[in-house]
Amino acid sequence: MSDEHHFLLQRVQPAMVGLIDGSLSTLAPIFGIAFYTHRPHAAFIAGLATAIGAGISMAYSEGLSDTGELTGRGSPVTRGSITGIGTFVGGILHTLPFLIPNYHAAVLTAAIVVGFELVGLAVIRWKFFETSFPKSLLNLVVGGAVIAVVGALIGSAG
Repeated sequence: MSDEHHFLLQRVQPAMVGLIDGSLSTLAPIFGIAFYTHRPHAAFIAGLATAIGAGISMAYSEGLSDTGELTGRGSPVTRGSITGIGTFVGGILHTLPFLIPNYHAAVLTAAIVVGFELVGLAVIRWKFFETSFPKSLLNLVVGGAVIAVVGALIGSAG
């Protein structure tokens, strides 16, 4: 196996799993709380807790899912750490706008940040995994939109 393949398998792929999970799985709780309370600080606290909890969960999940011996995916501690950090980063990026005290400005800024996150993820998939950029972007946008709408609907229904 080439060094490039090892790097892709042992570093980039765990980072992508984390970034995608953090970017997508945290949307519903953050936007749900934002739409329910109309209090940006409450959404920030929910987002911070979700990003940290998801990061820890994903670190354990990745680390415990494969010893790396049979698959060549490398050290479970290294992969788990990369995945956990990626998950936290993916979740905290669109949480930070909720430090803005104005509800509408916070929601709008967070939505813009999510857009940049999804474009960035599509670029990484295109660059490292040779996927079609438009197809990657469409897949990520559809997933993100569905999750954000679910969170917003749940928050609005409360």
